Amino acid sequence: MKKFRINSVVFISVIAVIFGCNVFYLVRLYDSIRKNVEREVMVAMTDADIDDLMCRAGRAQGLATNVQMQEDANDSTEANESVEPKAPRRAQASTYKDQNGQIISARTEVDGTVVEEKGMLVEDVPYSNQMVDAISKQFHTLMDKYIGFDVSVMDSVLNDQLAHRYIYPEFVAVEVVNGSDSVILSNPKIQNRVGLDTFRIIINPNENLYYKAYMTPLTRHILSQMMGVIVTTFLLMVAFAAAFVYLFRTVSRLRTIEEMKDDFVSNMTHELKTPISIAYSANDALLNYDTSDDPEKKVAYLTIAIKQLKRLGELVENILAMSMERRKTMTLRPEKVDLTQLAREVAEAQRMRGEKDIMIEVQSTGNVSVTADKSHLSNVLNNLIDNAIKYSGDTVTVSITVNSDSLEVADNGIGIPSKSLPYVFDKFYRVPHGNRQDVRGYGIGLYYVKHILEKMGWSISVRSQEGNGSVFTIKFDSHES
Repeated sequence: MKKFRINSVVFISVIAVIFGCNVFYLVRLYDSIRKNVEREVMVAMTDADIDDLMCRAGRAQGLATNVQMQEDANDSTEANESVEPKAPRRAQASTYKDQNGQIISARTEVDGTVVEEKGMLVEDVPYSNQMVDAISKQFHTLMDKYIGFDVSVMDSVLNDQLAHRYIYPEFVAVEVVNGSDSVILSNPKIQNRVGLDTFRIIINPNENLYYKAYMTPLTRHILSQMMGVIVTTFLLMVAFAAAFVYLFRTVSRLRTIEEMKDDFVSNMTHELKTPISIAYSANDALLNYDTSDDPEKKVAYLTIAIKQLKRLGELVENILAMSMERRKTMTLRPEKVDLTQLAREVAEAQRMRGEKDIMIEVQSTGNVSVTADKSHLSNVLNNLIDNAIKYSGDTVTVSITVNSDSLEVADNGIGIPSKSLPYVFDKFYRVPHGNRQDVRGYGIGLYYVKHILEKMGWSISVRSQEGNGSVFTIKFDSHES
């Protein structure tokens, strides 16, 4: 058992390590997926910004058309007035390259005024993305002065871009902020910023403007992507744990059965040796002592031998009755039995044991007859009285009460603890009595009693209190009186 416990501890430790590794890698997987999702959100914000710019460009085109129509009308009314044409604005662009010829920055001047100066392509970022980013920022530089931001449109297009990427947050709202996170254009949808995930992209470097998006945490979306791995890992660990618990309980039960079997063999050997020794002593007395002139002593010795051999036969019968093969095929031979007479015969035989001061009283309301297997019913009574004698003091008082519907066996023994009462009829169960270590037994007597009575269609119950004896009551389901 000690080796099994050591192996169990090792096995549990291995499972714990495996489980810890699974948790570690699940956390890493979560972080990896979260980074990918955050990257997708940033791309979605960039695409939504471009969509928003296209919407604003459409508004600007309509506004420019109205302005042109107004200018044409003014020209027609002031046709006679001379207008001095304005000189065209001159724009100049300069580029700067590194020693390898890579463009690193560009400078744009209009009439000598620097309009834009910025770094150029970055090797670690796809050039197409950099181009789109540069175009959108230049677009913002021109557009933001004439067409204002519309956060409701940005909310809508951002929701669409997230949906294209199968990301469905419950709440999305965008506002315009500056580099220090001060709100430039607030969103009326945002009532409370606590607990929301935030993402920010720069839209106008010249004005230091950013789009800042607020949305419900992406944990649910990330966990939904991990759900298959999480569920299978959890089920695997549950299966491991269940299998181990089942294995541990099975091995423990087998170990308990093995220990009970060892106790059974030891106690059974003692129980069988007792009647054999007594019968041997009686026969030895008959052989070695002259009993021809003392017929009474001869009869007494022979009676002792017969009783002990009968007792030995009862023990063997009990053992055989407990085997699975015998229980499956065992058949009763019911006959009409005078229960009062049978109880008196069993009581008379038990009184002659001589190991203690035994007093057995049989009380009956009359001649009660039942239909039962006489041999097994006799074994039942012998078992109950035998237990009463074993688990008592030097003076034993047993009262057998025979009624028309029941039979009671009461004793003045040491009693049964209340915690053991539900188990006294279990196979191999022995009531622990710290002060009765000398009592031998193998824990099948009461199991045999209950099994036989159930095959007869009867039942048995027990009332007991530690230190005040026990009362076993057999109820007849059918009887004849």
